[in-house]
Amino acid sequence: VSSLSETMIIGLTGGIASGKSTVVEMIKEAGYKVIDADQLVHDMQAKGGRLYRALLDWLGEEILLPNGELNRSKLGQLIFSNEMRHRSAEIQGTIIREELAAQRDCLAKKEDVFFMDIPLLIENGYQDWFDQIWLVAVLPEVQRQRLMKRNHLSSKEASMRIASQMSLEEKKPYASLVLD
Repeated sequence: VSSLSETMIIGLTGGIASGKSTVVEMIKEAGYKVIDADQLVHDMQAKGGRLYRALLDWLGEEILLPNGELNRSKLGQLIFSNEMRHRSAEIQGTIIREELAAQRDCLAKKEDVFFMDIPLLIENGYQDWFDQIWLVAVLPEVQRQRLMKRNHLSSKEASMRIASQMSLEEKKPYASLVLD
């Protein structure tokens, strides 16, 4: 049984539509465990989850679908406006950090090496959690095209979402390894 200090924890990050999911699949195929921050958030935003309750308290029932689930596209539209994004980060950030830390500490007891896939790793100040940070990077134009195709967004919408994050170029100095 390893302790946190003996375990190598690698943070994996990139930008939206940079190819991180493909890299995660390769890492899993190689037999390593990966804690997926987006999946954790998704699970906690499910009806009754910690984030679901926090978002409902903050924004009210207008963010719900008729079946009581979160209306993700409406939530996305609301939160991607600048003033809302900061408040959302405050509300959700604390809960997410607590849950990720709990999963990290649990896995560190069982694994010698594992990965944590955190899209906003640098923006949200998770750097000190990791022995290494791997950055998945693509050219901004490739990122924009992929995002438009994947999320059915206009060029303007895709560009806005990309611009809402730190650029891949700005993230490079934090990376131990850049995966192109």
